[in-house]
Amino acid sequence: MAKEPVLSLLGMEKLLKRAGAHRVSASAQEEMRDALEEHADALCRKAVQYSLHARRRTVTAEDVRLAAKG
Repeated sequence: MAKEPVLSLLGMEKLLKRAGAHRVSASAQEEMRDALEEHADALCRKAVQYSLHARRRTVTAEDVRLAAKG
């Protein structure tokens, strides 16, 4: 069963246009969303592990920064 997307397609279009794209196809928006959500899921799992290691139930900004670094 596939997960329901969290990020909006409009947000993906805005990101791609900010990067310099003049036009963005619907399939490019969907592919970008899928790639970002996959990366974000992995990052979130790492951040949660850092918070659990510190014996906290709250994920902090520092957990996210550490997860993003490595």
